[in-house]
Amino acid sequence: MRSSRALVAGVLAGGLVLATPMMASAGVGGKPDPKVLSDQMVAPFNLALSAPDIYVADGFIGLVGTLQPDGSLAPVAVDQPGASGVATSGGTLAFTTTVSDEVTGENTASGLNIWGPGGSKISADTHAYETAHNPDSVNHYGVDKPSQCVIDSFTAVGFPYDYTGQIDSHAYSVAAYGSGWVVADAGANALWSIDSSGAISTLAVLPPQPLTVTPELAAAVGLPSPQCFAGGVTYSFEPVPTDVEVGSDGALYITTLPGGPESPVLGARGALWKYTPSNGKLVKIAGGFLGATNLALGLKGEIYVAEYFAGKISLVKKNGQKSDYLPLQNVIALETDADGALWAGTTITLDPSQPAAPGTIVKVKDGKPGKALGLH
Repeated sequence: MRSSRALVAGVLAGGLVLATPMMASAGVGGKPDPKVLSDQMVAPFNLALSAPDIYVADGFIGLVGTLQPDGSLAPVAVDQPGASGVATSGGTLAFTTTVSDEVTGENTASGLNIWGPGGSKISADTHAYETAHNPDSVNHYGVDKPSQCVIDSFTAVGFPYDYTGQIDSHAYSVAAYGSGWVVADAGANALWSIDSSGAISTLAVLPPQPLTVTPELAAAVGLPSPQCFAGGVTYSFEPVPTDVEVGSDGALYITTLPGGPESPVLGARGALWKYTPSNGKLVKIAGGFLGATNLALGLKGEIYVAEYFAGKISLVKKNGQKSDYLPLQNVIALETDADGALWAGTTITLDPSQPAAPGTIVKVKDGKPGKALGLH
């Protein structure tokens, strides 16, 4: 199953946008006091905060730009299909792009663009690397040894029931990592390490995400013959990594948006992970997110998670305790700057049954005094 297509086509065009307050009230007693700096966005999938600039990757209009005082984007890279991830390091800009077939939905090209000082431009072709290596082919998805009744039920609705990782690259988010970059690939279900020359290697493969399908759940998602699932049948979904950030401890923090239907009927299945490259250890920090599309690291070990389908930002403390932080309709991107200020990007509302809202860039909370990031 091509898991990454649900991220853009499904997450945005699929139409599940919950009716939540557009913004929390003004900050009182240490609560967030969000300020809308732009309502001219469409789909700001990721932000990069490099004082004094605020970089935005707006994927629906294929633009990477910097936010201006009037709320517009000054173009930095135009005609960039599926632009989603953006990061900066030492005067170098990196951003991801993905080309998808409009008819089949297949991703036909994807990669990381590395634009350095002096006009240098390097392209790292993650689609070609995935085609050659397909690291998540080691993962088994679907049902292990399904009964004929289960096979028939899934086949009737065109849903895969037993397969290993397929070739699919959707380079979605990027972060500066050492002297190079780390990319979360939502199609390959992997993290890539990409050096300054554009050479790619596999850093980690995310594990399948199991869910017990009961007769009640089968009926709720429209599977025929729900009695086939009596006693519960385990289905392993693809993990779909959506964001990666590098912590001060050298660990990588990752959000995942498990494949398959992302509606609340299957429950809040998104997760937050910590991966330690030095020993290859992957630990699940927290789960229960409804559409975990992005994360941001705070200065005191706290982690913010964007829950797109829940219309809110959640806060995860060092001990893994999860709590609501701020209602924010259509939130899809989060980032903290060097001073600890929290920023967010929200998409336009595409579901006509839900309250209309523009795409925005929001400064959610201020950070410590320092070299302020702002518009100039």
